Amino acid sequence: MADTSAEKGKKHEESPGDEVAIGIEDVSTIPKGMIDPVYEAKARVLNRAIQDIGMGWYQWQLFAVVGFGWASDNLWPIVTSLIFTPISNEFHPSRPPLLSLAQNIGLLAGAMFWGFGCDIFGRRWAFNLTLGLTAVWGMIAASTPNFAAIGCFAALWSFGVGGNLPVDSAIFLEFLPGSHQYLLTILSIDWAAAQVVANLIAWPLLGYRTCQQTDETCTRAENMGWRYFMVAMGGLTLVMFIFRFFCFTIYESPKYLMGKGLDEKAVQVVHRVARRNKTTSSLTVDDLKACEPDGYEHRATAGDAIKRKLEAVDLSHIRSLFATKKLGYSTGALMWIWALIGLGYPLYNAFLPYIQATRGVDFGDGSTYITYRNSLIIAVLGVPGSLAGGALVELPRFGRKGALCVSTVLTGVFLYCSTTANSSASLLGWNCAYNFTSNVMYAVLYAFTPELFPTKDRGTGNALTATSNRIFGIMAPIIAMFANLETAAPVYTSGALFIAAGLLVLTLPFESRGKASL
Repeated sequence: MADTSAEKGKKHEESPGDEVAIGIEDVSTIPKGMIDPVYEAKARVLNRAIQDIGMGWYQWQLFAVVGFGWASDNLWPIVTSLIFTPISNEFHPSRPPLLSLAQNIGLLAGAMFWGFGCDIFGRRWAFNLTLGLTAVWGMIAASTPNFAAIGCFAALWSFGVGGNLPVDSAIFLEFLPGSHQYLLTILSIDWAAAQVVANLIAWPLLGYRTCQQTDETCTRAENMGWRYFMVAMGGLTLVMFIFRFFCFTIYESPKYLMGKGLDEKAVQVVHRVARRNKTTSSLTVDDLKACEPDGYEHRATAGDAIKRKLEAVDLSHIRSLFATKKLGYSTGALMWIWALIGLGYPLYNAFLPYIQATRGVDFGDGSTYITYRNSLIIAVLGVPGSLAGGALVELPRFGRKGALCVSTVLTGVFLYCSTTANSSASLLGWNCAYNFTSNVMYAVLYAFTPELFPTKDRGTGNALTATSNRIFGIMAPIIAMFANLETAAPVYTSGALFIAAGLLVLTLPFESRGKASL
């Protein structure tokens, strides 16, 4: 793959990298000319190298451990929603939604810190630490003596949770051949499975070992179920952390290293991945250097590394995502889509067990046993939803945009339909439909979003969308505090937000189906 001096001179008369990455990498999500040309050319060379290595043992191992991050991202918000009712019954707070507010503040801080940080200090540390912090604070929360303490612990464990998807989606996509990018959608099976596991464990612990909704008094001894549940969820996350940290060697992203001017290390990582896959790669440092114009010099000294960090703080990564009108609109529209969903989803989902319990009392069957049994049934419907999302994104003339638009709008429609329920059975049915389509929506959203950002700014792009999601998520419990959760008002609001987000998807300028990410 290396060029001779004559070929290199000829190449510099043209756009850097025009001859590299022939084939699938010529069709990339972001059209040529939208980002830094040297970075773009090198990214195409690395794309071709990863594609030539193919989907091997390293990527499948990474697929498994990245799934832990997807699982954690849904597991812990579900944990908060499941313990919301027993905590309210035990501590009798004047404003119970403050628990969800504390969680969302932690998620926001985590999304910003880990998302922006992984573009500065790399993916590896963030990849390992997020699960560990979540596990420790989750188990400590089981000892909480009052409502204020559980709120603080919820914010602390959520700080770790907030970094899972921005970091994990970036590092997985950067090792994934373009022909297998659909696996980013399939990862949402872990997201849905985590919901099932949480509800499966919650059913016996919270269904039998917590106070009933109709009990006049609720002591700690009568309400120990949620504390056992916290230990179980923290322990499960700790097991995932141990597997990820001790049983798998994660390499730094070659595109991240290349973007930092560390071409030699980027090539070394590609060859290590090839060896792990029991194959070889012909990539050399010269292949990357051939993409540089005459006189090009990437800052690589220790002092310059500090300058690069300061530039990152100076919003250079953010400016890159708005470098052209089309790329800027794509980034802004994605942030709004994430923001609308970030408000709509927790406004309903975070209080779903509570809504089921209170409406169940109205229907004459609001026991904790039935509430958590129904939550488990609803959760199970999320698994086929994730599988459906993985299939829909590859449909010709439908792709990511079509799948995301239809599933998001249907999620809002089913929420409106749930307000017509006149029995627990009909409410359960509409909630099952809602959970199916919302899992299709998230499966596509989590795959589609990182594909629309170039690697050198992907962590920042993921951080921007995740931050938008978390900021609006903070508004959900605030709205819940001033709106009566026993009325249909939060449901109508949530439904309208989903429909608006679905329609906004249609305006996105890029479609990534069948195209490699840069």
